[in-house]
Amino acid sequence: MAAKRVRALGITSAKRSPLLPDLPSMEQGGLPGFVTETWYGLLVPAGTPREIVTWLNEVVVKAVQRPEMRERLAQMGAEPIAESPEFFAKYLAVEIARWARVVRESKAKAE
Repeated sequence: MAAKRVRALGITSAKRSPLLPDLPSMEQGGLPGFVTETWYGLLVPAGTPREIVTWLNEVVVKAVQRPEMRERLAQMGAEPIAESPEFFAKYLAVEIARWARVVRESKAKAE
């Protein structure tokens, strides 16, 4: 059987990955606006008391700032961003709007 090779053309994050520094982003390769990143976040039910949200945020930020956690995430190609609940709410709003547009324009349907 013939050997098959895969050649990466670009990474979908907004900037190059430290794990693959020679691999350009898709934008750098000529596809403006082509940014798709995996992210993880902690969500709580609407109406959760502010003091609980603040406490959870503090715990997560402390965990993400630990050197061993940052190292492990870096090994996986992840760049930790531990910000405020307000920062994450704005980020979610942008992501929802972006992907709603993709669904609308592609006419994708849930089946």
